[in-house]
Amino acid sequence: MIRIPSSFRRWRGFTLIELLVVIAIIAILIGLLLPAVQKVREAAARISCANKMKQLGIACHAYHDANDGLPPAFLLGPGIGWTDENNIGPNWCVLILPHIEQENLYRQQSTSIQNYQQWAKGSGGGNDQNWRNIVGTTMVAYTCPAEANAQTFGNRAGRNWARGNYAGNMGPGDPGATIKGAAGNNYNGWGTSGGVLTINGGTKINTLPDGSSNVVMINHVRAGYVPSDMRGTWAFGQPACSTTGNHGVGDSYGPNDTGCCSDDVSGCEDRPAQAMGCCSGGYGQGTARSQHTGQVIAVMGDGSVRAFRNGTSQQLWYYINSSNDGNVWTAN
Repeated sequence: MIRIPSSFRRWRGFTLIELLVVIAIIAILIGLLLPAVQKVREAAARISCANKMKQLGIACHAYHDANDGLPPAFLLGPGIGWTDENNIGPNWCVLILPHIEQENLYRQQSTSIQNYQQWAKGSGGGNDQNWRNIVGTTMVAYTCPAEANAQTFGNRAGRNWARGNYAGNMGPGDPGATIKGAAGNNYNGWGTSGGVLTINGGTKINTLPDGSSNVVMINHVRAGYVPSDMRGTWAFGQPACSTTGNHGVGDSYGPNDTGCCSDDVSGCEDRPAQAMGCCSGGYGQGTARSQHTGQVIAVMGDGSVRAFRNGTSQQLWYYINSSNDGNVWTAN
């Protein structure tokens, strides 16, 4: 008879305590790894977003070269109020489509776009709103990788509007006071509040009084949480939607501010706890917002890309977004 050595017969599995210890060690390792993975993802999204914004800056410069001026924030026909969501014209994102390799999309409604463009210039055309047939097109070029609400389309003004995260800077003051590149208002003695992309355009890079490297051309914005909140919609020209304006003044304090009601957008939701404060009574204010931790990204007038921290003071944010305040600013 062959005897099996006792060393083989006494093998046993893990005890419950040993198994729990192993599980605890694995859980600790996963807990240490997840924040690092999240940081890598955030960094990748931020880099991708900055690259997209850089390309939009280049496209605006290409438009400038072809048209002897930067694209308008949006077009506005004679007698139309700048907050009239049903009758405003195409915005800067629509007009630069041929410069971001989207000429086919532009051509689908080029006749309508040009009709409104001529009407805004007072040289014929008319209030042709067929250009809005393209506003439901999801545009990767206009969407930040960190945007959490990109699939919730806006539903005002009789359309479903695809989301977007990049906004032409109309200046920190009243957008109606900077039409065709006008000087704008003077708030708090901080200097005039000229924009870079203004209603009906007219701004030239080499004539920006404070210098193209010292003023924001394109800000970052966030999409609204519900369809009625039109914030972050690439083709809709209103503040906080595809433009910024009246920011760094009043109850709009700075990038990613957490104040109540700091944007003014018809149909919006007030969510200050998520840095999305808003008053729904009409269009008027819109500041820069992003889901990049602790900062917003912006394209300056010269096409360079910069990041600005949350907590940037209201006065400094005013200077950063005004093209003609006459003040020198520095920011870390």
